[in-house]
Formats: sequence, structure tokens, C-alpha cells
Amino acid sequence: MVLNIAANMLGLMNAATPLGLRAMKDLESLNKLPGTATNAMCTFLAINTGSVQLIPITAIAVLAAAGSKNPSAIIGTALVATLCSSAAGLIAVKALEKWRLFRPAETPLAPPAKGIEKPNSAEPSEPATVVSPTLAPMTTWRWLVLAGFVLCFFWFLLQPGSPEWFNLQPSADQTGQNAVVRCINAASLLAIPFLLSFFPLYAALRRIPVYEEFVEGAKEGFNVAVRIIPYLVAMLVAIGMFRGAGGIDLLAKMLKPELDLVHFPTELLPMALMRPLSGSGTLALFSDLVKQRGPDDLIVRMAGTIYGSTETTFYVIAVYFGAASVKRTRHAVPAGLIADAAGVMASVVVCRLVFGAN
Repeated sequence: MVLNIAANMLGLMNAATPLGLRAMKDLESLNKLPGTATNAMCTFLAINTGSVQLIPITAIAVLAAAGSKNPSAIIGTALVATLCSSAAGLIAVKALEKWRLFRPAETPLAPPAKGIEKPNSAEPSEPATVVSPTLAPMTTWRWLVLAGFVLCFFWFLLQPGSPEWFNLQPSADQTGQNAVVRCINAASLLAIPFLLSFFPLYAALRRIPVYEEFVEGAKEGFNVAVRIIPYLVAMLVAIGMFRGAGGIDLLAKMLKPELDLVHFPTELLPMALMRPLSGSGTLALFSDLVKQRGPDDLIVRMAGTIYGSTETTFYVIAVYFGAASVKRTRHAVPAGLIADAAGVMASVVVCRLVFGAN
């Protein structure tokens, strides 16, 4: 679970999927009602759909390719929005699990998934195929090196965030901005160099063979792809039919008057509705928006923040539950949609505060 969350935080979605499937199968092995999602499963998926992400790599790449002056500006806003979506997802999943409507049935829906054995099974379960590397202990000097690196990051963060502390004059872009906005912009600039330096440094201090571990993990990629293809095909066909029939456009027209009342940009509605359904469809809408309005437009930055702070809820649920043969999803879908809605609203509000209103 920790590895899955860490991969999602770094924007490594494809690397996170095998780890998530492994975690879901382990949770199913403890399930007393096979075929029905447990509270732990729903909570795990709420964390995934909350999409805690430090660097929205895909959105930044689209903005950079379109010639944005500062494509990494959305890192800080996406981080704030994704924290809001994650908090909303966790609160929702814990509140909904107490509702009678979402309580699990007393009888199992299906036998345990193939290859999963119960803890009390007479036959021993298969040994784990993944062997963790031997980690070198974090001695005092290693901690000092790591602490020094982190302190250097905060030093560089505080200089543009609070220039008056260092007797520096704020730049033209920083004039009129408060300390919070300056720190968010500074974090956006420093996040990528910090992460690209921190993890190799930590791995070197723990003597972890990063490349070898990557190769070993990649070997399971083909088997994972074969296992999830049936669920992907079903999901993509359903999404294609809904979009092709004009369902997205119909919802956009119905909700436009209400959105105008709360000053929600109607240009973002198709993307907000598509995001829980399809990542590729959302990316296409985002790319079209960048071409129409330019990479540094406020609406485009809102869209990039939405892309980096929300998740394809139905895709995640279909793949993860499908791989574990879980058919009763209980409150996983409502909690995931609540997390997505919170991420969308937070993206609009944070971008207006940081980048200014039109």
C-alpha cells in the first residue's frame, strides 16, 4: 500500500497499478465475505481516488509543449487541491461505511479470487515473489546528510517566499502577493529538483540498487496487463458509448445555469465530468483547452490543476476490484466521486487565489 501511494504521489500511475492490485489481493485474502468490498478496501481506494500527487507530470508536459512561460506553476496549486480531495475522500469513506445502505451483506457473493487463499487455509499460501533489498541502517552521519539537504530546500523556499526576511526586494511578479501565494509559487519551482535529488540521495544512503529493483518490478508488468485487460475493455466501451451518445454535453447544458451562479467556469465542466471516467479523454479535453486559450490562461491552469489533483475513479475501481473478483463495491464509488468533486472545487478556488481572477 505504501509503495502504491508513493508511486501515485510521484505521478507514476502505470507503476502504481501493479502495487495496488497486489495490495487489493492481499486485502481480499483477509475478507470474510468474498466478492464484497471491505471497509479497508474502500478506504484504500479512497486514498487512490483522492490522488495525492506531488508533481502532475502529464499536465506540466502539455503546458511545456504548448510554450508556457512557467509550466510548473500548477505544482503548488495541484498539491493544495489534491490534499483537499484526499481529505474529502477519507472523510466520505469513513462516514458512508456507517450507513445502513452500504453495510455488507451477510452472505458471500462469490468464492475467493483465483490464487488467493484464506489465512486459515490448511494449505500454506504461496511465498511472496518480491524480496525486499537489504537496507543499510540510517546512521547519524546519514541522517545529518539528509537533514542538511532538506534544510537547504527550505532555505531556497523561504528566499522567494519571504524575501523581506533576507533583505531582498520582491520581483515584479511577486509584487502585491502575500506570503502564502509566494510560498506556493516557490514550491512549484523547487518541487521537481527537490524530488529528483531527494530519492536518489536517500537510496544511495540506504544502499538500495534502484535500477535492479526497477527491472525486477517491471517483470510483473506483462502479467498485470493480461489480468486487467477484460475489465479495461468493458470500462472503455461503456465510456465510449456514454460520450458518443452525447451524455457529457447533455449534463453540461443542464448544469450550466447553476454553475454560473457559483462562478464556476463552464469551460471546465466537460473536463470535470470526464475525469472520473477516462484519463485519456480528460487529457484530450485538456489539450484542446490549451490550444484554444493558450497555456498560461487562468482557465487552462485551473484545468491542469484539476487533472493533477483528481483521479479516474471508475477506472481505478473497475481494475482494482475486478482483479480481486469483488462485485459489491459498497460505498467506494460515492466516496471516490466526492473526492473528485472536492478536488475540482479546490482547484478553481486555489487557482483564483494564486493566479488571480479574470
